[in-house]
Amino acid sequence: MKSPEKTVTLDGVELHLANPDVLPLTWVGQEDLMRQLLAAWMVLHDDDLPLNPRLIGKPGVGKTTLAYAAARHLGREVYIMQATMDTRPEDLIVTPVVSGASQIKYVASPVVTAMLRGGVCILDEGNRMSEKSWASLAPLLDNRRYVESIVAGIKIPAHRDFRICATMNDDASTFEIPEYIHSRIQPQIFIDFPDRKEEMTILRQNLPFVEEQILTYVVDFLQKAHDKDERFTVRDGINVARYAAKVLRSGTLTVRQALSRSVAMTLGEEASRYMDASPEPKP
Repeated sequence: MKSPEKTVTLDGVELHLANPDVLPLTWVGQEDLMRQLLAAWMVLHDDDLPLNPRLIGKPGVGKTTLAYAAARHLGREVYIMQATMDTRPEDLIVTPVVSGASQIKYVASPVVTAMLRGGVCILDEGNRMSEKSWASLAPLLDNRRYVESIVAGIKIPAHRDFRICATMNDDASTFEIPEYIHSRIQPQIFIDFPDRKEEMTILRQNLPFVEEQILTYVVDFLQKAHDKDERFTVRDGINVARYAAKVLRSGTLTVRQALSRSVAMTLGEEASRYMDASPEPKP
């Protein structure tokens, strides 16, 4: 496979590009969500433009995994831009960096690199960004499809194959998205907890080295928590199962004791109430 170009010159300005993200992520189950995302990115006509969907759900339900898997389904490079409350407009576009001989080097963000290379950008946890940062992306998210770098003094158009989506956690520790941005990041795709069969498949895929009885217990635990609308996710389940397996191998505890300790230490003592009714897993 040909290596990506490291630099691009645009209007006389050399931009140093980011590297694509290559991750061992696979989307399991909920195929309708994959179809919804791919439909949003579809282009029906030369005059048509892709949509910029937002994936909404609790932390750990697989929003980033879904976006990554959809991008790889299209055969595109994937660039993940992690948003935080400290993300600045220049972080999203071009950052000046002092290099050797006191020269300024312009470094393109994952967003801009994806724009130039026709890749897919995942703006991860986008609702942690401020309005000022979102405003810098406004022309990219409508039919103009470009961004402007004040620090480099250039306008950067998006490749026709460029796609973007934003993942957003539905929790309280986020900024309110301004209305003019809301209309630019549609449709909304809601991701809920997987069902029992899908959760077991995810656990087996991520933890092929963990005993089946541990995985079965963890799925039972997660399903009980889901029924009570707890926020524990399959990501939490993976951590519980992984640590329980380590505890079991390193001592003389029973499976139930190892699981109990893992739940308490991973998710907190209050989570233990979802295991009290579960019988001791048989060896």
